[in-house]
This record gives sequence, structure tokens and C-alpha cells, in this order.
Amino acid sequence: MKDKKIETNDQSPVEKVVETADAVDGSWVYRRAPLVLRPYLKLARLDRPVGTWLLLWPCLWSMALSIVGYSLLELGYIAFLFAVGSLAMRGAGCTYNDIVDADFDGQVDRTRSRPIPAGEVTISKAWVFLIAQCLVGLVVLLQFNQFSIFLGLGSLALVAAYPFMKRITGWPQAWLGLTFNWGALMGWAALDGSLSPAAITLYGACVFWTLGYDTIYAHQDKEDDALIGVGSTALTLGDKTKPALWIFYGLFFIGLVVAGTLANLGVIFYVGIAFAGTQLVSQIRTVDLDDPETCLGVFRSNIEFGGVVLLAFILGHYTVL
Repeated sequence: MKDKKIETNDQSPVEKVVETADAVDGSWVYRRAPLVLRPYLKLARLDRPVGTWLLLWPCLWSMALSIVGYSLLELGYIAFLFAVGSLAMRGAGCTYNDIVDADFDGQVDRTRSRPIPAGEVTISKAWVFLIAQCLVGLVVLLQFNQFSIFLGLGSLALVAAYPFMKRITGWPQAWLGLTFNWGALMGWAALDGSLSPAAITLYGACVFWTLGYDTIYAHQDKEDDALIGVGSTALTLGDKTKPALWIFYGLFFIGLVVAGTLANLGVIFYVGIAFAGTQLVSQIRTVDLDDPETCLGVFRSNIEFGGVVLLAFILGHYTVL
């Protein structure tokens, strides 16, 4: 996809805003947001919200494992906090990643339209924006119980190290899995003030989910990544990617089933998970790993997948078998 330049008037502090290569078509960021804010909204990836959903789903899944005994008001409030926190911290993580990877992003076709390499935001302003997003995330975190606060802070080391993983390993997607699915622990902890085997199993399962979908995503950049010398599972696995996807998604599916069993969910959970599993099979069978647009479309389909899994977890509490 070619970069789209959106010209502004001479009085604007922003001379141009370049639409990112994988932005959602017709995104409100480019149609309605004030011009001066668009580079920062791009930094926070609000023009492509799929990452926020992928960060939020494990939080809500984990909550759904432990919803019995809580009122709708309590559950709604905690879910709202996770939604705001996911939005803020996904944006903060992407901003931090863009700061660290500014030189690399300018060499990759898909990422050279990001705000820093495109010259729309300076590094210093990006740092200020990063701090602001982290403060929002901190305010959200402080609304949880003490156990959850310390658990949430425990993820910071993973977040800080992630952008450097592609420089030292061919498996940065595995580190992303450890980082991006911390909410699978947080959801249960926010309600119960502890952890459980079900939540820990869910976390481990979600690591393989991320390994699957982000390997598909990484195939968009494999040629550029090879040229600039950074690692990814797309390069590491190469033509063995599809067999590996069966393993990743298979282990993820098994983990979901085990987590639901440990939480004593009923038969509707297993029916729902089986239905969701067909979507994972479809991802593997239909993705063309040499076609960036197909990779992006399959990657985005995990938004709908996450909703089906959440519904299966919830309904599983209300069956007798």
C-alpha cells in the first residue's frame, strides 16, 4: 500500500500527515481528528486498533474465568478499567517501540510512514507523549487491589526489553507473547486478589496465540527484516511457518480447554471453543504468507476470534453439564 499524504493549511503546526501503510481504511484519525493531534494518534496506533483488542482480550478472558459471585456493576467497572488501560498501555508500548526502532523503521517499507521516521514527531516529543500515556496507565492500575498493582508492575521489565529482542534473537514474537498477554494474569487477580492454576494456564496458552498471529503479521516485513539484519519468527521458520502455526495454535487451543476445565466451566464452553477453533484452522489454511495484505487481514481476524472465546467463557458458567 502506498503512503497517502494529507496536506494541511499553512497555519497548521503540522505540514503533512502521512497515513500509515496498514491503517484501517477510512480511519477516523485521518477523517476527523485535529491535524495537530494526528501524529500522536498514529504513535498510539489509534488508526489501527487491532493491537488494543489483542491486549484487552486476555484481560477479559481471565475475568470471565472468575465472574461468578460478582455483580454486573463490579464486572463492568473492572472491564472498563482494563479497556482504558489497554488503550493507554498499548499506545505507550508502541510509542516506546517507535522511539527505540526509529532508525530501523525508516528502512522498512511498511513502517517508514510512522510519525518519527516520517518527520511528524521528534524523539523528545515522543518521550513526553510516552510519559503521558504511562501516567494514564498508572492511574488505572492504582484502581485495582494491591496484589494486582504489584503484579501489573511486574510486567514492566518485559515491556522495556521487547524492542531489543529482534536484535538478539530470531524469536522476538515469543517475548511479545510473554509481554502482551500479561492481562491473562491480571483479569483473575483484579477480581480475586490472587492467581489460580486456571489463570496461569490461560497465560501460557495465550503466549502461543501471540506466537501464531504475530508470526503471520511478521511475514509482511520478512524481506526488509532480512536486509536490515533483525530477527523474526517469519525469518526463523521460513517455509516451515505453516506447520509451526498448527503447533502454536494447537497448543493455544489445548490451553484454553484446560483453563476452562480448571475453572469448572460447563458444556457450552466446549461447544463455543470448538467453534472458535475453526477460525484458527481457517487462518492457517487461507493465509498467503507471501501476500502482505492477506497476512494483515488474517491477523486482524483475531479481533472477532477473541469475542467468540469471551462469550464461550461467560456462557460456560451457566450450564449444568
